[in-house]
Amino acid sequence: MNTAATEPSFDGGMMWISLADGRKLGAPLACFPQLLAATIEQLKNHELSGGGAGIHRDELDEDIHVEGLLMGIADRTRGNRIAA
Repeated sequence: MNTAATEPSFDGGMMWISLADGRKLGAPLACFPQLLAATIEQLKNHELSGGGAGIHRDELDEDIHVEGLLMGIADRTRGNRIAA
């Protein structure tokens, strides 16, 4: 099982992350307040970190870890969690 992320996409208040093994993971932007408030340009301005283990947005000071998403963890900096 390869959990490395490829490019994220956004639609309808959701963030979609395609994984290298073919799975597609969706998370509501409401779980990530900084992303929810971001412009389309800010959402597009990112880099894959750790060989696809995470997604970093320097301008928003936001790091999303794919393994955390798979475990149901959302924005830990704000104390928000996706119900598991």
